[in-house]
Amino acid sequence: MKGGGHSYLGTSNAPDSLLIWTRPNMQAIELNDSFVPQGGAGLVAPEPAVSVDAGCLWIDAYNAVTTLGGQYVQGGGCTTVGVGGFTQGGGFGSFSKEFGTGAANLLEAEVVTADGAVRVVNAFQDPDLFWALKGGGGGTFGVVTRFTFRTHELPDYLGIAGASITAASGTAYQALVEEMISFYRESLFNPNWGEQIHFSGLTVSVSMLFQGLTGAEAEQTWAPFFDWVTARAADYKITVGPLFLAFPGQDFWDLAALKQIIPAEIFPALVTPDPLPGAPADYYYWTTNGDEVAAFWSSYQSTWLSQDLLGAANQATLVDALVQGSQFMTIELHFNKGLAGGAADALARTADTAMNPAVLDSFALAIVSSCQQYVYPGIPGHEPNPTQGQQQATLVTEAMGPLKALREQPASYFNETDYFEPDWQTAYWGDHYTRLLQVKQRYDPCGLFTVHHGVGTGT
Repeated sequence: MKGGGHSYLGTSNAPDSLLIWTRPNMQAIELNDSFVPQGGAGLVAPEPAVSVDAGCLWIDAYNAVTTLGGQYVQGGGCTTVGVGGFTQGGGFGSFSKEFGTGAANLLEAEVVTADGAVRVVNAFQDPDLFWALKGGGGGTFGVVTRFTFRTHELPDYLGIAGASITAASGTAYQALVEEMISFYRESLFNPNWGEQIHFSGLTVSVSMLFQGLTGAEAEQTWAPFFDWVTARAADYKITVGPLFLAFPGQDFWDLAALKQIIPAEIFPALVTPDPLPGAPADYYYWTTNGDEVAAFWSSYQSTWLSQDLLGAANQATLVDALVQGSQFMTIELHFNKGLAGGAADALARTADTAMNPAVLDSFALAIVSSCQQYVYPGIPGHEPNPTQGQQQATLVTEAMGPLKALREQPASYFNETDYFEPDWQTAYWGDHYTRLLQVKQRYDPCGLFTVHHGVGTGT
């Protein structure tokens, strides 16, 4: 099954298979102020929701729910991600610490199972299949044709915080990483903050998003960290920013509004209007996602990091792992892709999904990856360089090694993980795998639906 086709594991295509592509003809979106799942009348209170066809991208949903509807829906940070695989893999957005994962906000789904039945599943009808669809892996249990998500009150402001700091020496870099982690623990380890901080060589780069704060409040939050940096001018140089931009919540995914709000001189560094011929005029993607366009991945690895590593007893170990690993490749910490430090209801809803329970204890997902852009096997003049790819893959493994060593068992996010993960059942689903396998055997006993490292596939 293919929706948006945004899959690091390649689960939206396979050799010698029949491809069901939902995007061309399944793009309906319907808002509902008082939705009740089928079978739930009198058992649950109505709540605002949006029903989205499986062919929609998240930019479609954001336009309908937020720009036009003034509500918030938990979708992907990348606007071009499709709703289907995103949700079935778990689904993190920039503000998941506040609102939970996409899977945690799924209220109902319409799915065609292997026997040809069209089922409307939720907490009251086929609840085991419904649970499996919430993070058990896209394309594994059937063809999901429609998703219904709860919507939330939209924060007054959504915003961006960015900066890049380079240290003058290895000793100064070690101190900078330590200060950054301490600052995160004290000031950012809460539902207001999400997205990324990168560690590379002697540089720490900040690309964070915030919700529920004004730009001035965000800047004030970061002031102690930048005071620390500027007080040590001989050791550190701020090469980018710091930048703090806040947008009215309703404008965050509105391209026309962004053009008015973001200063023209930095607009291209933040936002790229969709350049494809025939693309809707309101389509765009964040410029930082541009490196993923036409990327041929030589390696992609991730691991969840426990919140225990932020404690005084373990912080030095975490800092050492980041410093050591980042000498090989850039290490990205995605703070929105771990639920520790999040809102209580976000944690509770995510606990009722099929994702690896390690997500609840993790403050961030660490990612290290490498790729060659604008290449593809079999296209003359554009083939990837296998020697370069092998060299990159080796460096990724070296960079990720110290971080993976911090866990006794592998734990990784199904939507953003290693194609070659050896213990994938444990890494993606932990002790949920046995239950997921039972669901697979019940609804697809002949194994009609197979994806790489999918439940019950054995590959």
